Amino acid sequence: MVEAGPCKDDCLALILSGGGARAAYQVGVMTALAELTPPGTPNPFPIICGTSAGAINALALATHAGNLHQAVDSMLEVWSEFRSHHVMRTDWPGLLGQAWRWSRTNLLGRTSELTTAMLDNGPLRELLESRMRFGCIEEALQAGQLRAISVSAFDYQASQSVYFYQGRGRITPWRRHRRIGVQTRLGLDHLMASTAIPLLFPPVLLNRTWYGDGAVRQQSPLSPALHLGANKVLVIGVTHHTSEIPVAGQPGPILKTPPPPSLAQLGGHLLHSTFIDSLESDLEQLERMNRLAAYQPFAMRTGANGIRHVDVLVISPSEPVDRIAARHRDALPAGLRLFLRGSGATRSSGSDLLSYLLFEAEYCNELIALGRRDALARADDLRRFLDIPVTA
Repeated sequence: MVEAGPCKDDCLALILSGGGARAAYQVGVMTALAELTPPGTPNPFPIICGTSAGAINALALATHAGNLHQAVDSMLEVWSEFRSHHVMRTDWPGLLGQAWRWSRTNLLGRTSELTTAMLDNGPLRELLESRMRFGCIEEALQAGQLRAISVSAFDYQASQSVYFYQGRGRITPWRRHRRIGVQTRLGLDHLMASTAIPLLFPPVLLNRTWYGDGAVRQQSPLSPALHLGANKVLVIGVTHHTSEIPVAGQPGPILKTPPPPSLAQLGGHLLHSTFIDSLESDLEQLERMNRLAAYQPFAMRTGANGIRHVDVLVISPSEPVDRIAARHRDALPAGLRLFLRGSGATRSSGSDLLSYLLFEAEYCNELIALGRRDALARADDLRRFLDIPVTA
């Protein structure tokens, strides 16, 4: 097997972060990108890295690497018609049966079967098995349409992030603190492991090791793209960045003591820390390294011992996603709405948690539309970054 060396020219990577139903926003950004490119344009990203729901979108792109527009159409076909029952069981027998198994195991201790998941995501496995053509990944790699595709998961036994990647030729694996890269042939179990949100969905047994959602304890979400050779990175985030800064010395409003946080509020903050905080911290770290790279001698910039400058473009929601979710909470099926009511997820205060679990077309389509608008608003930046020619 021939080992793939470092990229000699610009090597572009796409990073799709996790976020459950929030990943519909990524589909909107890709829709805009397809509108900016001529029909039949191949995938512009030699390296694609995905985590959790972002891993599903990543593999959807990789399996249609020869035609970006076909890839986007395939993603739209699923996300624009999404319903919760495509991801998890929402019927009463399914919900009550899973709740009973969870309670019997974790509250009563009366069974040897270890059940840690509150929801049954069997429908998601069936959906992915019917839609994903994993063999197309190897075809795209051999045709030179891809350099590598990476999917992250969390190893519960070793307590570390594992980046499973499939590449053209041999790409040297890596090992860092709490994260490793493993070259393999990607399949359904890798996707299910990457999307297994702790406590909500069951862990996945893969090579005699139990794995969960790839965003768990993911210290450096950008690292797989850099290890795979990228020197330009497009990141599609799933959270709104506010620029509001409190004015020093200005008194704030007098507020009443708020009620204690609900279970849904706590869950929303935990999911934020899992899916979002590490990516933002990693981007800040990369910006600092880029500034440092500018001060090193020119001869070191291309050497093995130098600091490599990495160009980064980030597209993220211009509106708070939790507020969008709150507008569509009635779209949840009755059984799932009742199941989540006790936690407070169906109230306004629980919209953060809801924004990750609301796999309903009304919500997903609004996120897709938002992603498309945000990307088209930065069309000039995207054209320059991706070297897309301007057509008349």
